[in-house]
Amino acid sequence: MEALINLAYLAASAMFIVALKRLSSPRTARSGNLLGAAGMALGIVATLLDRSIVRFEWIVLGVLLGSALGAVMALRVRMTAMPQMVALLNGFGGAASALVATAEIERLLLHHGLSQASGVLIGTIHASVIIGSVTFTGSVIAFAKLQELLTGRPIVLPLHQLWNALLTAAAVGLTILALVQQHSWAEPTLTGLFYAVLVLSALLGIMLVIPIGGADMPVVISFLNSLSGLAAASTGFVLHNYLLIIAGTLVGASGFILTNIMCVAMNRTLPNVLFGAFGAEVTAGTATDRVVRSTTPEDAAVILGYARSVIVVPGYGMAVAQAQHAVKKLATLLQQRGVDVKFAIHPVAGRMPGHMNVLLAEADVPYELLYDMEQINPEFEHTDVALVVGANDVVNPAARKDPSSPLYGMPILNVDYARTVIVLKRSMNPGFAGVENELFYQPNTYMLFGDARRSLEAIAEALKSV
Repeated sequence: MEALINLAYLAASAMFIVALKRLSSPRTARSGNLLGAAGMALGIVATLLDRSIVRFEWIVLGVLLGSALGAVMALRVRMTAMPQMVALLNGFGGAASALVATAEIERLLLHHGLSQASGVLIGTIHASVIIGSVTFTGSVIAFAKLQELLTGRPIVLPLHQLWNALLTAAAVGLTILALVQQHSWAEPTLTGLFYAVLVLSALLGIMLVIPIGGADMPVVISFLNSLSGLAAASTGFVLHNYLLIIAGTLVGASGFILTNIMCVAMNRTLPNVLFGAFGAEVTAGTATDRVVRSTTPEDAAVILGYARSVIVVPGYGMAVAQAQHAVKKLATLLQQRGVDVKFAIHPVAGRMPGHMNVLLAEADVPYELLYDMEQINPEFEHTDVALVVGANDVVNPAARKDPSSPLYGMPILNVDYARTVIVLKRSMNPGFAGVENELFYQPNTYMLFGDARRSLEAIAEALKSV
């Protein structure tokens, strides 16, 4: 039976690896997702074959409840709320690891005693609870910010980073103390140290995420995803479960790679994202007499209708307005008129990695029309119209031109190079970075104020008579 279980774990691990490979392309992502789910199902079934399991009632109940909850979330959560769902799923993974570590502590107390356990086991239990607790509470805060239950602006307390350093040092220090005094101190004292580490780690997760602004949420989500994988891998060492070790390592490594990609796309480092409190203050413009050119749906339809090439730049505003289907309808009408339409995707547009790709895929926008920043940027200067739908910080020319701007050095989409720019936005308010957008004041930019979905629908209707 053990050989059969290990063989199933090997097959599931191979399925995870192939699934990750297929997830790297929009064309194969759906089959990759299904393959990963099948691998997880195989891993669960193999684990339930373990002969040390004597009662299945609670296990079956947990499987049924978890499956039902997952199905409801998958069916009812809108694609625009996918970042919040991903944040919660990261948190669930961290919480599961912390709970397993807690259960292992209680099992050791019941059967053997903590003093009889190996130092490696105690260390991995503490590592699992530290990483898992940080992931859980940090993900809950990320969810609250994305759901606007908390402000998207950074919340910075006095001496914030000092408190973070103290919490980290205390959690690590108590873990080391538990290892050093494992055979000297009484069981209640060692147990108290463990629960103190759990509480400190939970507080650390909160303190790490509350000073992070909404503009950095793509990085935060991918980083928390990486932590949830590391927590699972630590739990695998605690339980001597090879599948958890492999799967957790895969998630941790891929999440960290994605985090690095996000940081490179923003020209920032991970410590700067985690500790920089980016966007804490709104940077207002110095001039008060700059001209903003507004337009109407009818005029925008004329500009778009006689263009030869159009690049659509989606952003978080498109998600908020649920305008992806209206974008697709307008793009189809333009293509029917012979206009070359492309979509420019910035790596950190939206609130999670790939947010815009997911929304546009839901609206059946063909994959071949989606272009990464590096692919599309050289084409803006030859483009007649750039249509910006709710994007802000990722198209701000200050990132190239203004050394005093917090965005300076961040790679952006070169929207301002297009012959004409039409920006769909509710108001002149800055984005989550809190930085005023220089694009809005350029002589080739026209602002169409209002709800993005209604504006796009009005443009599409007007286009029919152009």
